[in-house]
Amino acid sequence: MYFDLNEEQLMIQQAARDFAITECLSGVIERDEKMIFPKEQILKLADLGFMGIMVNQKYGGAGMDTLSYVIAMEEISKVDASTSVCMSVNNSLVCWGLERFGSEEQKVKYLTPLAQGKKDGELYIGAFLLSEPEAGSDATSQSTIAEDKGDYYLLNGTKNWITNGSTASVYVVMAQTDRSKGSRGINALIVEKNSPGVVVGAKENKMGIRGSDTHSIQFNDVKVPKENRIGADGFGFKYAMQVLSGGRIGIAAQALGIAAGALERSINYAKERKAFGQEIIHHQAIQFKLADMATRIEAARLLVYKSALDKDADRDYTTSSAMAKVFASETAMWAATEAVQIHGGYGYVKEYHVERLMRDAKITQIYEGTSEVQRIVIGRSLSK
Repeated sequence: MYFDLNEEQLMIQQAARDFAITECLSGVIERDEKMIFPKEQILKLADLGFMGIMVNQKYGGAGMDTLSYVIAMEEISKVDASTSVCMSVNNSLVCWGLERFGSEEQKVKYLTPLAQGKKDGELYIGAFLLSEPEAGSDATSQSTIAEDKGDYYLLNGTKNWITNGSTASVYVVMAQTDRSKGSRGINALIVEKNSPGVVVGAKENKMGIRGSDTHSIQFNDVKVPKENRIGADGFGFKYAMQVLSGGRIGIAAQALGIAAGALERSINYAKERKAFGQEIIHHQAIQFKLADMATRIEAARLLVYKSALDKDADRDYTTSSAMAKVFASETAMWAATEAVQIHGGYGYVKEYHVERLMRDAKITQIYEGTSEVQRIVIGRSLSK
């Protein structure tokens, strides 16, 4: 099997690389320190068509394949994971699910501006609301309630760790309608952020991806029209699992980019830094570190590409996306740590970027399914 990129994919790769260098690199340290949301960068990504890169052109998207998406995610994540995670959530968890499972009316009303990343010239992105204070990896234990009131649902509850929490215009919310049915009583609802009763909590002060806005969201007697339910009654849990499988491909690509960025910075530093009369890239101890980093990153890239190709070919990608995410995320954490070690004392200060890559890498082992959850998914597939 060959992974030669076609001309269009190479153009996407170059465009994403140029964007990361020209638009994301400048100010990335300040945005990290001060937790500044990369609004200008997201708006420019929207202009490039990257906020709806996989969405059909009929609904305002770029109409690209999943492989193009992960290629773009890798290049942007090399420089700024806070920007790339906003792109990932909008593409994988919001736009893809709406296009695959939403009604035509929902696609016209919500998907089209979400895919464009703008509405009336203003930022328009989405967020995916599944996690709760007592329901993280156990997604079946939803405490958020959507009470059926006939023409509408009355929504009450709290969601945690929501990426794009304050900047999103649209939330896709998982809520329990019939607790007696367990996971089959969960619904996926489209909720507009400006709806009465929606309360955005304080921004989380995170270790990494500090530029992305992560909030808790509260719903206090929020009326959600029945036409905003995605799919049939009780489809919400299956919807969540479907979009999360695709979302893991995006996060795997993010982790791959963080690892590749750590390697690139390590090579550049090793060519400049001298010790014992020569550049440290000529020292065997450093060469071995770089060789191991390059090998593991290439293996991660092949796993990520494989999962993207499975998705594009409409094959079951649940296992391949889990494999890609667990391996790429652990590679990112390891490679970023090695990059700090290669940089020595300079690696411990912000100016050289690698300490930020190490902090950003950690979350890829946690969100959209922890490494432990991915191993459960893979183990279950082996038992079949």
